[in-house]
Amino acid sequence: MTAQRESIDAVRIAAAAADRIRAEDPVAYDVSVPMAICDAMLIVSSSNERQTLAIADEIEKDLYLKCGGREPRDVEGRDQGRWVLLDYGDVLVHVMLRDVRDFYGLERLWGDCPEIGLDLPERSGAGDVGGSAKAADD
Repeated sequence: MTAQRESIDAVRIAAAAADRIRAEDPVAYDVSVPMAICDAMLIVSSSNERQTLAIADEIEKDLYLKCGGREPRDVEGRDQGRWVLLDYGDVLVHVMLRDVRDFYGLERLWGDCPEIGLDLPERSGAGDVGGSAKAADD
């Protein structure tokens, strides 16, 4: 398996973990071209600080259990719970309060990169939480 494929698989596992904790508006980008040191980035929103921390914990747990003991190189923001950054080297995960996400607008910065399809199940009564059909899978 290629390194980039492993990164995309890790992003999908992280997105599924976040989805179980009811994260909002997940989106992932293939950032391997503009950021040669990182392959993929996942951004999700939460409605409060406790949910931000719960989402981050669930992502860490699943990546450890399902990706051969994968652990973040660094974790930022856990003390406040407004924006938790999990840095896995090849994958960056941003778990952000909705207002923080709106303010910093990471999608505006990375939106030109190919979006990674997350293959999440649709939630009843919700909008497009399953990720985009367009994907940078290969």
